[in-house]
Amino acid sequence: MAPVEDRRWARDLRGTFRCAGALLGLLLVVDHFSGRLTLWRAALWFAVALLLFVVLYPARVRAGEGWLSARGLLRERHVRTDRLVSVRCLDGVSQRLLLRDEFGNRVEIDPDVLVNNPDLWHGLAEDSHKSLASGSLTCGATALHRIAERVERETAETVFKVSGLE
Repeated sequence: MAPVEDRRWARDLRGTFRCAGALLGLLLVVDHFSGRLTLWRAALWFAVALLLFVVLYPARVRAGEGWLSARGLLRERHVRTDRLVSVRCLDGVSQRLLLRDEFGNRVEIDPDVLVNNPDLWHGLAEDSHKSLASGSLTCGATALHRIAERVERETAETVFKVSGLE
C-alpha cells in the first residue's frame, strides 16, 4: 500500500487560519472603535489569536502499510497498525481514537479523519485484522467495528447523493 494522507488537512488548516484571523480582526476592530487600542493590547490580542490557532491546529494524519502517523505542530507520533494492542474511543468535548501498539507507541486522532478518508480507513482496517489474527489486539474490536459501520454509512449516503437516489 502506498502512503496516503488526510485529503482534508489543507482545508482544515485554512479554516484554522480563518478562525484565528477573524478573532484577531474582530478584537482589533472593537478595540479601535472603543478608543482603547494600544500596542500592548494589540500584542495581547495577537497572542490570544495565536493561542486559538495552536488549539485548533489539525493533526496531519498519514498511513502506509503497517503504520499510521499523526503530526501536530511540534511533534509526530507513529504507531504500528499491524502490531496494535488496543484501540479506544475517548469521549469528551470531541471524540478521539487512541491507538496503541506493542512497542508502547500511541497515536490519538479524530475518527472523522478515517470517515472522510476511506483510503486511510482501509489501510487501518486491514492492518488491524492482522493484529487481531496474531492475537496482539486484545482491546478495541468494538471501537473498530463502530468506526467501520460509520464509514460504511457515510459512504453509502455519499453514493446515494451522487446518484440522485436520496
